[in-house]
Amino acid sequence: MADDAPLSDPPAPRRRRFYLPGGLSARLLLATTLVVVLANILVVPVLLATRQREWLSDRITAGESASFVVNAAPSGKVNEQLKSKILASAGLAAVGIRADDGVMRQVLSPAVQPKTVYRIDLRQDDPLSSLSDAMETLFGGGDRMVLVSDRPHYTSGEVVEALVPDAPLRAILIDDLRELLIGALVTSAMAGAIVYFSLNFFLVRPMQRITRSMERFRADPEDPAARLTPSGRPDEIGRAEAELDLMQSDLRAALASRARLAALGEGVAKINHEMRNMLTSAQLASERLATSGDPVVRQQMPRLERALDRAVKLAANVLAFGRTAEPSPAPEPVPLHAAVDGAAVDAQLTPGRVRLVNGVDDHAQVFADPDQLHRILVNLMRNGREAIDGEASKAGVGIITVGLRTEDGFSVIAVADDGPGLAERARLNLFQPFLSSARRDGAGLGLSISRELAQAHGGDLTLVATGPAGTVFELRLPGAPEPLPPPRRGDRQAAQAGA
Repeated sequence: MADDAPLSDPPAPRRRRFYLPGGLSARLLLATTLVVVLANILVVPVLLATRQREWLSDRITAGESASFVVNAAPSGKVNEQLKSKILASAGLAAVGIRADDGVMRQVLSPAVQPKTVYRIDLRQDDPLSSLSDAMETLFGGGDRMVLVSDRPHYTSGEVVEALVPDAPLRAILIDDLRELLIGALVTSAMAGAIVYFSLNFFLVRPMQRITRSMERFRADPEDPAARLTPSGRPDEIGRAEAELDLMQSDLRAALASRARLAALGEGVAKINHEMRNMLTSAQLASERLATSGDPVVRQQMPRLERALDRAVKLAANVLAFGRTAEPSPAPEPVPLHAAVDGAAVDAQLTPGRVRLVNGVDDHAQVFADPDQLHRILVNLMRNGREAIDGEASKAGVGIITVGLRTEDGFSVIAVADDGPGLAERARLNLFQPFLSSARRDGAGLGLSISRELAQAHGGDLTLVATGPAGTVFELRLPGAPEPLPPPRRGDRQAAQAGA
């Protein structure tokens, strides 16, 4: 390797995050203001159209009033000077009334007929036409004439028509538009401020509290200031606070468990070397004992050798549990009756104290890794024995019963004791490392390891019942192998002769 070669890849640069100024609060204020402005913009044309219809209706009324002056004059006629004054005072250029017979009669006509550019019929109550007429006046008027038609209010006839200059109307519409826009801006600002402060108080500030708690927890899970105290609100914010508090509590418990697992792994690593030396010495002693001529010693040697082998594997597996997962199981058909008897010996079950009632058929088998099945059974039986030993009324005498049944393609092994049952603390933290033990000197790893081994097989370990009558655990293992065939008579006689 070249001297200038890098030892490792450089860390990837962190992607920069861009935030809008003011964050969520500013976005809410901007969005609220825009919505209110848009609503006002949609309302303004309607208000202008209404204003135009009212103004033109007033001009029609003024035209009808002017017709009364003409009708009161001698011979129904007025001179040009009076006619001009009447039209100017009414803001009109001409007035005509169509009688019931359909004949249009010019009541007040100008000396010079102006050119009519567009018409507005107030008899039509069409919103779209009103909006279109208002926009036509606002953006195209100022120097034109409008011929307005409406029903008579005070005179008899079919229709009243008035010729109106649109310049005054356009000026009024421009003034109204200016006032409406200013009002819309003021209304938008006030509504936006009210919504902004309301949402900021009820939504943004609680979300900021949640965000700050998450940031502090990510930086230092042990920081007391990182804990978010739920406000008790019944809405989604309150639920988010409660769930965050629960999540932080669960993560702290998990981190504490991992820390203890790391400490356990470090401790086992330190003593593992010495333990292996002691177990090696024990294995050498067992090999010497194997050459003994004592038949009792020779009969017990296979069990002693199996116990030493399991002790060596257990030390290695405990070390592995502190840093990695359990090794994968290698299932095979295992005679369960013999496996239960062997586990009872290692669990220190004795006939005079806590004894075993093996209810498993002599020929029954299960699919399991032999060593891992042995560890599970030993853990369950030892827990039951220790529970019975810890009950003063039992005086160290009790029964542990093991049975087997098949259910939906699974082999279900039931391990029951007649102890006092599990304590409340043990039930709440069942199968949790370092938390499930009810004894002060217990590590709380037995049930956790046993369930992990059962799930690695594709099954599970569950608590079925616990109470004053005792505790029952069920170990479910996939598969239900055929029972062992009964030994033939010749094989039985040969076995007895060898014994």
